[in-house]
Amino acid sequence: MRLVQVAVHAEDLDRAADFYTVLLDAPPLARFDPGLVFFDLDGVRLLLDRNAPASLLYLRVDNVHETLDKLDGLADVVEPPRVIFSHHDDSLGPAGHDEWQAFITDSEGNTVGLVAFQAP
Repeated sequence: MRLVQVAVHAEDLDRAADFYTVLLDAPPLARFDPGLVFFDLDGVRLLLDRNAPASLLYLRVDNVHETLDKLDGLADVVEPPRVIFSHHDDSLGPAGHDEWQAFITDSEGNTVGLVAFQAP
């Protein structure tokens, strides 16, 4: 079984599409009226949909701090960056790396977790 698509609520599709274009550093794949916008997350579709419920996404980024800098003014930080776990084996992340997380709200009020694996 493989994850195909994740949907998040987007009241204002233009605003949400702009936000995710900056966050993902990529334009939408497709837009269908009256209210669907798709992005590609490495083979998994991210759907912005007026009728979807609010959600919590965790997105892997190269560096949590740099991603927050890039989003300056576009997102509210709910929880600032911190190391939440040090991986000693490969069961949940790359061995020998710290897992950094920060949480923000997107333009539509959904929570997004930013996750980065960095060597200490």
